[in-house]
Amino acid sequence: MNVKLILQLSLFGLIMAFGTISLIPEPIEPFFWVVIFIFSAVVIAKACPAKHFWHGFLLSLFNSVWITLVHVYFYDKYLPHHPNMSGFEIGTHPRVMMILMAPLFGIIFGLIQGAFAYIASKLFKPNPVY
Repeated sequence: MNVKLILQLSLFGLIMAFGTISLIPEPIEPFFWVVIFIFSAVVIAKACPAKHFWHGFLLSLFNSVWITLVHVYFYDKYLPHHPNMSGFEIGTHPRVMMILMAPLFGIIFGLIQGAFAYIASKLFKPNPVY
């Protein structure tokens, strides 16, 4: 398992976490994620000789940690740009719901990122190590 690569690629998640606070509008956020998912999948396919799915899966788990920490910490700045989050209360504060839902979103997007990485591994071969 290439933990260094996973941590490096998860920096895109950290950048997106800060970007989605107020810079990246909610309607176009998915397009940024698709580009990041594809880029990360290709990098994983080329840098890792095996376990491509698991690299992608763990990458999304790391991303969910970054995103949750940043969005919870900057919640007051995040909420005006994501008004749907105010309706996310189910008997508790939306910050608590963000924390509780983060693992679920990490797993769901991990399955997607893992699938992207697996497919990319069939299209791209790892770079040889000298």
